[in-house]
Amino acid sequence: MIDKYVVRNGKRLRYGYTTGSCAAAASRGGAQMLLTGKPVEEVKISTPKGWDLTLALFDCEVGEGWACCGIKKDGGDDPDATNGLMIYSRISWRQDNKINIEGGIGVGRVTKKGLPVAVGKAAINPVPLQMIEKEVREIIGKERGVDIEIFVPKGEKIAVKTFNPRLGIQGGISILGTSGIVEPMSEEAWKESLSLEVSVAKEEGLDKLIFVPGNYGRDLVKNNYSFQDNYVIKTSNFIGFMLDKAVGYKIKKVLLVGHLGKLVKVAGGIFHTHSKVADGRREILAAYVGLLGASAEEIKSVLNSNTTEEAVTLLQQMKKEEIFPLLAQKITEKARERTAEEIDIGTIIFTMEHGILAICPEGKKLLEEFKE
Repeated sequence: MIDKYVVRNGKRLRYGYTTGSCAAAASRGGAQMLLTGKPVEEVKISTPKGWDLTLALFDCEVGEGWACCGIKKDGGDDPDATNGLMIYSRISWRQDNKINIEGGIGVGRVTKKGLPVAVGKAAINPVPLQMIEKEVREIIGKERGVDIEIFVPKGEKIAVKTFNPRLGIQGGISILGTSGIVEPMSEEAWKESLSLEVSVAKEEGLDKLIFVPGNYGRDLVKNNYSFQDNYVIKTSNFIGFMLDKAVGYKIKKVLLVGHLGKLVKVAGGIFHTHSKVADGRREILAAYVGLLGASAEEIKSVLNSNTTEEAVTLLQQMKKEEIFPLLAQKITEKARERTAEEIDIGTIIFTMEHGILAICPEGKKLLEEFKE
């Protein structure tokens, strides 16, 4: 257990360690047992972050020419699906001095291009591979070699709760981590996971995508249009970041589909849409309804609305429905500005209560293209 903390949104959150650190620690422990023929209670490893970890070993076994042990994953206070999983390493001698690392049961296999691991290989990322080799080499020296199998008995069951199915990683979890340490509620880790979907889509030959902030947008696309799932990519609150990634991967066209409560912020130039970063929904709606000639009292009622749904009802009662296509077009314009007009962009906005509110002209063209 790591006794280090970070404060986020007023809460004290504990750091954890990655599946990559677990695999490296289990492999070091296995190497020690292989060398001595005796069980080991704990091991100490270094991480790329510069922190040392001392971790307890579980289920230690030693046989003729092999050893096996496990590490219990501790993600700290991060909402991690792999938290508590047992990650094992089985290590055995080779006749040469090479270190061969493979994935066994519960470690996924890569089936799509665009990931840092080649198609057909076990989903053990480059940094964890380096960590495993470093820790084992320190124990066995340069003259000996070993085969290492990383396996996770419950990995296949847990993998369905991760991004792996979307990324084409089948049969288990990934062994991940660039620092060896899990930073609780890390935006960077979340964004990196999201951007991998753009990379995979590009490798599949897709040059147009549908970006949805969340499940509501995904459900609307699924229920209203018969588009293939691999076109639809979730952005969460990081709309600007994902548009930047689309430019980087040379995506040509993006259709934004989202709840008005999220996408209206983009109309105001807000590309990180978490309410704790910026929440100008009512102010933006009030500004545009004022542009359409609403009275001071009407503008005030929009500003005082509790939710976006309530604001939409008020706008309909005012007979100001023309605001919705105006907002859809403005969202498109702001997104195109963000991408330096390198991507053709269209927008669909909706609410749960009122359904689709507007589709900008570019959005209508893209809808037809996706239908084709």
